[in-house]
Parts: sequence; C-alpha cells; structure tokens
Amino acid sequence: MRVHRLIPRTEAEGPGVRFCIWVQGCAHGCEGCFAEALWDYDKGTEVSVQDVKRQIEAQAKQIRGVTFLGGEPFDQAAALTEIARFAHGAGLDVIAFTGYLYETLLSRDDASRLLDDVDLLIDGPYIRALQDFSRPLVGSSNQRFIYLTDRFTPEELRSYRNRFEIRVDPDGTVFLNGMGDLNRLRRKIDNYI
Repeated sequence: MRVHRLIPRTEAEGPGVRFCIWVQGCAHGCEGCFAEALWDYDKGTEVSVQDVKRQIEAQAKQIRGVTFLGGEPFDQAAALTEIARFAHGAGLDVIAFTGYLYETLLSRDDASRLLDDVDLLIDGPYIRALQDFSRPLVGSSNQRFIYLTDRFTPEELRSYRNRFEIRVDPDGTVFLNGMGDLNRLRRKIDNYI
C-alpha cells in the first residue's frame, strides 16, 4: 500500500481522536486541491497492511476511529478494506473521503467491499468554484456526508468544528493537517510573524 503519511493520533480529521491514513496517488486532479503533492502514484512510501494494522492496534485504546484520505483512498480499496475490517474488529469507526461519487463506487466490486466497512463516507470532488468551509471536513458545497451506519449522526457532525494541526516530523519537517480556510490561516500566521 502506498501512503503519503500516517498520523497515529489526530483530532483534525473527524470526530474524536483518530488514526489517519493519507494515501498516495490521485487521478482526480481537482483544480485548487490543497494536496497536490499526493497526486503522483510513484511518490510516498510503501507500507504493508500488516504494519498499519499493528500501528492501529498500538493506538486502539486511545482512539475512536480511523480516517482514510489522500490522495484517493478508493484507488487502494483492497488494502484499505483489510484495514477497515481490522478497525471495526477493534471497535473503531471508519471515515473515508473520496473524490468519486458514492453511486460510482457502488458499481465497483473492490470499492463496494470497502464501503461495507465504512461508517461515514464523504464523497465528491473538490470544486473550487463551490468552495465552502461552513460545514465540517469538506471544502466545497457539492461534497456529501453519506451515513453508512449509525456510528455517526448529522447532529454530531454539525457540532464538529474544522481545525488545523501543525506537526513536526522527527526530521524537522513541518506539516499541516486538518480542514479549513488555508488563506485565513495564512493571514493569521502573517499577523504573528
């Protein structure tokens, strides 16, 4: 499985503390995408499903669930299906983001198997002309919340607030994860510098 980054504990990728898997590779090419570095399928790092499962297991008592984003998670549906089933077996919930529409995913065998172990699907491409940060976790108004189980409710998501986390890798690389208005964040940072 090809990943851009694994974040063992985050509060910026959905309700509760979550294990976040940023997959590498995306063919959607949404104009204005903030994650262009994740488009190239040849970049990132190869990790085994077993290793990811071990990392989730190490966090399982301190997290609520697992979030798949990227890149395009459904382009690596087989590997993520195994991880999602493992997460459910550990009592964790699963959120998956996709640039595909739910209806398209239902017509693909590999994707529909992954959907069987997803609790909340957030679908649809980012569309710059429809940019909207008034709802949590999404960047444009066309994107939908599809509740595939009762582990999440619309009321819970309405109470969730977008946020960013600034992180530093062991090598000193600074990166940002989360969702919100990056231009607004840049203006705030500029005011402090």
